Amino acid sequence: MTGYGRGAAERGGRRATVEIRAVNHRFLDVKLRGAQVDGATEEQLVGKIREALDRGAITATIHLERRGPAAVRYDADAARAAHAALAALAQQLGTAPPDLALVVAQPGVVVTASDDDDGAVTEAVVAAADDALAGLLAMRAAEGDALAKDLEARLANLAGHVDGIKTRSATQAPEARRRLDERLKKLLDASGTIELDPGRVAQEIAILADKLDITEELVRTHSHLSQMRALINAAHKDKSGIGRRLDFLVQELGRELNTMGAKSAAPEIIDLVVRSKAELEKVREQVQNVE
Repeated sequence: MTGYGRGAAERGGRRATVEIRAVNHRFLDVKLRGAQVDGATEEQLVGKIREALDRGAITATIHLERRGPAAVRYDADAARAAHAALAALAQQLGTAPPDLALVVAQPGVVVTASDDDDGAVTEAVVAAADDALAGLLAMRAAEGDALAKDLEARLANLAGHVDGIKTRSATQAPEARRRLDERLKKLLDASGTIELDPGRVAQEIAILADKLDITEELVRTHSHLSQMRALINAAHKDKSGIGRRLDFLVQELGRELNTMGAKSAAPEIIDLVVRSKAELEKVREQVQNVE
């Protein structure tokens, strides 16, 4: 499902703003953009997203600001090492010993807050991400309610088609037997000499009836539909991971409908199978949006 959330937080003079966008995707794909953060911060941010979401193409954009002047400190050990090295070089060159300005200009002697405030950045980013995820989840919850209603309506339509198939399938075997009897009668009337074995005729009728029987497929189809409705109803309490289970049930429904269509000879049943598959395809598209 789609969603958007934005959060901001300030820790230790560092302000972080995190925007998280989600669009439909079969799996969970997380991308980070914006300000560069260290590995620990990135790991915590991605971990929070993975805890909160199961599916979707997720883009998290990070913005960082410094609040107030950057703090400065001096590394005395680095300063002494720089002074010793410069003094030795000056002695070799026969020049004046280094002054303080030259020492503090050496890398690592003066350390600003940007060099050692990763902890504050991490805390600010994680706190901002919490707010952003809360907003995104609230938006997805509203979309989920609308999606559940649409799926329930489509499943009701699909169940109606399947009930129609069940009703018409009850007449398939008798109708097939009637047509077979008519053909045999015409054949006997035309030849006048052919004799049929009643036992063999009964056997052929039994084989034909078995080929046309879709009772097992209908039972499994009703079971799959019931499971899907149960999952959608349960989503109001527990939204975790029902999308993949619905995906599986949609796939199984498609298989049952294909089998029913292949077994059936009645045009009315074939028409209902085609309608059912069209409705199922709409369900499949919507299920891709379910987490």
